Amino acid sequence: NQNQLLISLVVKTSSSLFCYTCDNEHSNWNCLKTYKCEDHEKYCITTYSSAGFGKDIGHRITKKCSVDCPETNVDFGMAAYSTKCCSTSLCNFSGANSIKISYAVMFLGIVASLICVIRAGL
Repeated sequence: NQNQLLISLVVKTSSSLFCYTCDNEHSNWNCLKTYKCEDHEKYCITTYSSAGFGKDIGHRITKKCSVDCPETNVDFGMAAYSTKCCSTSLCNFSGANSIKISYAVMFLGIVASLICVIRAGL
């Protein structure tokens, strides 16, 4: 029956997951390309990494479809890495910018280093 075929095609199409994709981009504006995920890929993920200090901080964004949801959020002060995931079409529009380089952590690291240097008499 043609109606059943049409309904099954609409249901199949509407259940497909679409994600924004990009690889190692400097800006979220370069991550607006959409991609239809494979049937086994159930998540859209965004990976955001940054490293550096002051004006020399570099940012990278990667977006893609994924089989699993590897959420991470690591901040080492001068370097940070975060992966966020979601499971609805085009849900990974914004960058995973919940991570920011923590200047307080960097400051404490510098102070601790200076204390060690002073104690060592260098």
